[in-house]
Amino acid sequence: MREAFPDARALLKQYGFSAKKSWGQNFLISERVYRAIVDATVTGTEDWVVEVGSGLGTLTMRLAQRIPDGQLIAVEREPDMLKVLQAELEHLENVEVHPANAMSYDYAGVAKWRGDKIAVCGNLPYQIASQILFRFIDARAHITHAVAMVQKEMADRIVSPPGVKAYGAMSVMIAAYAEVHTVVQASPGDFSPAPKVHSTVIKLTMRDQPRAPIPDEEAFSKVVHAAFSQRRKTLRNALQSQYDKALVLAALDDVGIDGVRRGETLSVEEFAALTTSIVKAADA
Repeated sequence: MREAFPDARALLKQYGFSAKKSWGQNFLISERVYRAIVDATVTGTEDWVVEVGSGLGTLTMRLAQRIPDGQLIAVEREPDMLKVLQAELEHLENVEVHPANAMSYDYAGVAKWRGDKIAVCGNLPYQIASQILFRFIDARAHITHAVAMVQKEMADRIVSPPGVKAYGAMSVMIAAYAEVHTVVQASPGDFSPAPKVHSTVIKLTMRDQPRAPIPDEEAFSKVVHAAFSQRRKTLRNALQSQYDKALVLAALDDVGIDGVRRGETLSVEEFAALTTSIVKAADA
């Protein structure tokens, strides 16, 4: 293993590449942030980790060094980055480079290959970060935890509790299936080239069971998104955009939730209870 890791800027110069705006490429150069990500991701030397969007492999190398008895799978689809990864990582026996899209990657397949759950991490492309996070949530039966770099505003929404302006559908949907906390903040100067936004690394520890009983995950998502679809409306009126008025009133009364409240005041447990009541009433 290397004692010193190459800098992203040096690698770009070495291979004659530059960051591509069309791919949303901003390469991490902060040792402080690297260390925080690796510490949050790795739990032991035998861990199996899937890193999505491995880019130049600078985080990949650091992760691989910490799991000498495990496996690191670097998932990347940008052709130039794949050339760098294959050249820079070929000497590492515990690393495999998989040319693939994080949105369609088979996380369950890797867990099956290992015979146990895996960890995932990555500096997520901001434009599709929420979609990738929900791919992780969908694969939670095969994932112990996910460590992800996202835009600060998105992280603020994800970790927000009820009653706060940032609290929304994403807050509820992720909190229902994972424990979430902030790992480290990253400023524009921690990247090259420097983005125009601040970033936050968050850790999602997957729950074995949802935070509250959810009878139908699709119905739960529908109720949550309906409640936040028109934030100025009361919960009662917002839900009526998707459900019959009588059903909404009956469900709210059944679980003892005041219909004049707004969606941002409801906890995950209240959304789960409301979904259960709506599903029950709809099936009656």
